[in-house]
Amino acid sequence: MKKLVCTSIFIISLFSPKIAAQYVPKNLSREDIKKANHWVDKTYKNLSQDEKLGQLFIIALYTNKGENEINTVRNIVVNEKIGGLILMQDDAAREINLVNEFQQKSKIPLMIGMDAEWGLYQRIAAAHKFPWAMTLGAIQDKNLIRQMSAKIAEDCQRMGINWDFAPVVDVNTNPDNPIIGNRSFGSEVSNVIRSASAYASGLQDNTILAAIKHFPGHGDTSTDSHLDLPVISHNLDRLNTVELAPFKALMKEGIGGVMVAHLYVPTLESGKGIPASVSKNIITGLLKEKLGYKGLIITDALNMGAVASKYKPGELDAMAFKAGNDIMLFSQGVAEGKKLIQKAIDNGEISQSRVEESVKKILLTKYFLGLDKYSPKNPENINSDLNNDSHKTLVQNLYANALTLLKDDRKLLPLKGNTIYYVPLEEAPYQTFVNEMGSELIIKKANEISTIPANSTVIIGLHKDNSTAYKSYKISEASKKILYELSKNQNVILNVFGSAYALKDIDISGISTVLVSYENNDDSMTATANALKGKTKIRGRLPVLVNQKLQAGIGIDLEPAAEKIK
Repeated sequence: MKKLVCTSIFIISLFSPKIAAQYVPKNLSREDIKKANHWVDKTYKNLSQDEKLGQLFIIALYTNKGENEINTVRNIVVNEKIGGLILMQDDAAREINLVNEFQQKSKIPLMIGMDAEWGLYQRIAAAHKFPWAMTLGAIQDKNLIRQMSAKIAEDCQRMGINWDFAPVVDVNTNPDNPIIGNRSFGSEVSNVIRSASAYASGLQDNTILAAIKHFPGHGDTSTDSHLDLPVISHNLDRLNTVELAPFKALMKEGIGGVMVAHLYVPTLESGKGIPASVSKNIITGLLKEKLGYKGLIITDALNMGAVASKYKPGELDAMAFKAGNDIMLFSQGVAEGKKLIQKAIDNGEISQSRVEESVKKILLTKYFLGLDKYSPKNPENINSDLNNDSHKTLVQNLYANALTLLKDDRKLLPLKGNTIYYVPLEEAPYQTFVNEMGSELIIKKANEISTIPANSTVIIGLHKDNSTAYKSYKISEASKKILYELSKNQNVILNVFGSAYALKDIDISGISTVLVSYENNDDSMTATANALKGKTKIRGRLPVLVNQKLQAGIGIDLEPAAEKIK
């Protein structure tokens, strides 16, 4: 990454400040720089004012909302000459065909983005799911995260996607955060920085733009900005050392994009209730001028309730551009937004040089991503290309490295081959774990625990719903009661197939062994079963502060059984 930073500084010194971009491919020659400069200047001069303004907008493309929705997008692409699309749910082949069509119709190739924090599965159900950031935060070998994001980059390339709106660099200091939570690498600034740096480099080293989000930091909120406007009320010292710290660190590494959140931060914005995403003080004053960020600045989705309920479409886009954003994401009013931006230029509220600055940054980034030579993608076999054994092997290794052993007082692990009882609790499926553990496992339902002989080894699996990253991690009182009952006269291994925050209100002092698997899906259950049987090493560390007894960074290494015998 240091090489990338040096290259960025070198290129920025050669380009005029107006077209300086933060993302720059490695190993560019002077001739490459000249070509990029020439293409940007020539392309910009050949654009009408309407086409220049169109570059500032990215709208959403859904393939699961019917042909009328697709036709609406088609018309906006053709008539408003927009700069890009964000791909939403859900059919990969259909999306490829539409992107091919829209690219062919666009004078300037479109930037194609996607929220793919845990891979394309976040939007395309047929793709393979990668671990959530919270799971990745437990992994100590951060090169594994780089390998993961390189694979995501490969999947993006296969789809014709150029920009992954990831990674999240919010420091999740609030266990009750309804929208970040599992999407954060954890509650410790240094771990967030190291994890996010690995993720971003895996993308950008493979020609997929990264976007760190949600500036200036969404980790300590209890409100979902999709619904309403969260407030971050910390003082400047706290903001600098926690919320802003990952952004400052990652921006020094040549990150291509920063996404600005719909948050109200009174310390940074004196105007009452003004979201960061439309705050000139925060975007121009802090991000661009004080922090010196040169890359693409993009709003969080403009259809989110925190802003969409307060401002009209188009009006919101113009406000966002005036504040300093280069790109308005998920615009709900492109035509009106362009008119209002032009009106502000005519009135002297916005300079034409501001348009030139943003458009040239966008064009330069498109050139560096290879969009000056767009070639159509082939939709054939796309689902198998996005979900195959290469994905499965990588993902199971990630889950294996994330597994975190918090305690093992009676040295119950690895399992010794005696009879093992298994009590599955909570709401989610568990059959894959049972299958992987084998026939030695005796399942007991919650109403059968009295039939388990005393002093047996009992695995209690807390299987939480893994269908989205936003599900509640809380454990029912009924499950807690069973856990405490069994811990009285059994050798209990508590296995959390869900967020480590699930342990927040559980007293584990009387439980011998506690293992956190972080998620409940086939890959995580398979990785867990292998570790319990001693096939793989356990080496993860807790990425979040759960409570005063379970501090971030704790965890016990456990060698595989074969190595113990040696």
